[in-house]
Amino acid sequence: MDLTAAFDTVWHQGLALKLLQTISDRHLVRFIVDFVSNRSFILRTSDGQCSRLRRLKNGVSQGSTLAPMLFNIYISDIRDTVSTQRCYADDLALLFSHKCWSEVEEVLSLDMQRIAEYLSAWRLRLSTAKTTCTAFHLNTRESSRKLGGHRQRYHHPLLPNSNLTWSHA
Repeated sequence: MDLTAAFDTVWHQGLALKLLQTISDRHLVRFIVDFVSNRSFILRTSDGQCSRLRRLKNGVSQGSTLAPMLFNIYISDIRDTVSTQRCYADDLALLFSHKCWSEVEEVLSLDMQRIAEYLSAWRLRLSTAKTTCTAFHLNTRESSRKLGGHRQRYHHPLLPNSNLTWSHA
């Protein structure tokens, strides 16, 4: 799952609330929030023209070392799902295994809806254009199957052969 402009849309007041739930020192939380919220920029074009000074109202500095950790705290209370969640910063993955395709579709659809609702409440959005579903299976007859009515990527599992190179199973 991919989030749209995730680092740029972190809501500062929401981040402060979540930091206060994580860090007991209010002064440290205030320092961190002041650090990420008091930022501004001027846009300079290649021909030397400049925009007026603009203040950033949301977001954490994407190039900083602190930003992924702050973003992880910001989404650390993401809703529980039936599927297994794996996340680091703005990269999220849902993992689910079952013998029945309809069960896979149902669980992943409900979990994605839960996560999308959670993200929306904290001013984040899923990028539907960049979010994909990949199914790994052994049944070649299912390779053209559509999950949720959409053609998705399907892969046969790759297994190492005796030379430790990868080949299709």
